[in-house]
Amino acid sequence: MSYLLRFIQQYQPSAGQAFMELEARFQELERNAPHLPQGKRYQPVSGSEPTNTLIWECECASLQEVESALKMLADDPTHTELFEKQSRYLLKSCTEIFKVLEL
Repeated sequence: MSYLLRFIQQYQPSAGQAFMELEARFQELERNAPHLPQGKRYQPVSGSEPTNTLIWECECASLQEVESALKMLADDPTHTELFEKQSRYLLKSCTEIFKVLEL
């Protein structure tokens, strides 16, 4: 059974450019550190989330892999440094974990 790990981050609209510049550094970090979870990024055009929202998600093979991914991100000093810089622009954020259904 697989799981989807998702971060939803709503940022200050006036800080959109600075927020996305830091997000590009997160993406570069993922490319250069294959041990970190490799995610896809989305920005709503229409839907329940406002357009000043970034959604990052990755699929994991097990719940244990989700927990491992969260620990790797928390333990990575570069990721932590980038998040500290980016968090000053956040209005709200949440982490979601979904079980992928195969009916």
